[in-house]
Amino acid sequence: MSARATPPFRADQVGSLIRPQALIDAREAAKSGAMSPEQLLDIQHAAIREVVRMQEEVGLKVVTDGEFNRFSWQRDFLLKIANVAPAEAKLNVRFHSKAGARDHKPPTLEVRGKVSRPAPMFVGDFEYLASIAKATPKVTMPSPTILHFRGGRSSVDEVAYPDMADFFADLSQVYREELAALYARGCRYAQIDEVNLAYLCDPVLREQAAGFGEDPNQLPKTYAKLINDSIAGQPADMAICMHLCRGNFAGAWIAEGGYEPVADLLFNEVNVTGYFLEFDSERAGGFEPLRFLPKGKVAVLGLVTTKSSAMETKDDLKRRIEEAAKYAPLDQLALSAQCGFSSGIGGETMTVEREFEKLQLIVETAREVWGSA
Repeated sequence: MSARATPPFRADQVGSLIRPQALIDAREAAKSGAMSPEQLLDIQHAAIREVVRMQEEVGLKVVTDGEFNRFSWQRDFLLKIANVAPAEAKLNVRFHSKAGARDHKPPTLEVRGKVSRPAPMFVGDFEYLASIAKATPKVTMPSPTILHFRGGRSSVDEVAYPDMADFFADLSQVYREELAALYARGCRYAQIDEVNLAYLCDPVLREQAAGFGEDPNQLPKTYAKLINDSIAGQPADMAICMHLCRGNFAGAWIAEGGYEPVADLLFNEVNVTGYFLEFDSERAGGFEPLRFLPKGKVAVLGLVTTKSSAMETKDDLKRRIEEAAKYAPLDQLALSAQCGFSSGIGGETMTVEREFEKLQLIVETAREVWGSA
C-alpha cells in the first residue's frame, strides 16, 4: 500500500491537545491582569514548541499547535468576525457520559450587523507553528455553520440581513479571505471543524432545529453550500479536510446516530479532500455510509477515543479498519483519534502521557496496515 504524500495522512490527528497546567495557570493570570499579554505569549510559545516536538517524536507527518493559543476550539475564531458577539443560548443540549447526563446551553453567538474580516484571525498562530515545525503544519478552524445553527434566523440581525442568503455570502467571504491569507503564509493543510451535520443525524437535535424555525431536512443542503462557498477558490495544493464531531468535553458527548442521513450529501457534495469521522463507539453507527465515498477522497477513521484513557489494541483497530474496507477501498482510508484531546480548557479524560501513547498507537497501527504513517 502506498504512503500518502499529501494530507490527510495515514496516521493523522484532529488538532487539539491537552494543555499543560502551566499554560492554564498563565491564561488565568493574564485574565486577572497579573500577567502581561507578552508574558502569556512567551509561555504559549514554549508550550507549543514542546507539543510540536512530541508530535514529531511520535512519528506523525502532521503537527498542530494543540490549539494552545485559544480558550476554545470555536469562539476565539468566530468572535474575531466583525459584529459577532456572545448571546443568550437558544439551544439546549444534553451531554451524556458514563457518569450520567447533564443539560447544557452551549455558547451562542449572534450577528449584530454586517459580518466581515477586519483583521487576520489565525494567520499569526499558523506562522509561529510553521516556523518551528518539521512536519506538515495544520491549522484548524470552526465551521461557519456554527454561527447559524445555535440560533437560526433569530440570531442574525434582520436589519443588516433581511435576506439570509446575503448573510451566508458575507460569512463565506470571511472564510475565503482567511484561507487565502493562510495559503499566502505557506499553509497547505487546513481543517474545518463541523458539528452540525453530525447533529442533524440525531432526531432530538433535528427537533430542536425545527423548534427555532429551521427545516432540518433543508439545513444540510444549506450548510453544504455555505461550506463549499467558504472554501471556494483555494489552490489545488491546499488540502482542506472536515472533522465531524458529535460533541466532546470531559468524556461526554451530545449527539448520536450514524452518518447515513447525510452521507451522500457529505461525501459527494461537500468539496473537501478528506473527512475525520467519529467511529469510536456504537452511537456513531456502522461503516455502511462509507459506500458513498467517491474516488479521490479520504475517510480518516476516528477509532481511537479521546473520551477515555482506556487503551485500544492494534488488533482491535486493524479488525475495525478491515470492516470499514468492506465499504470503501483501503487506499482511501486513514486512522486518527475520534476527536481532539482537549476541545477547551479543562475536562481532560487522561494524562499527557496517555495522550502520547494513543498518538503513538495510531502511528504504529497505520504503519502496519498501510506500510507508512
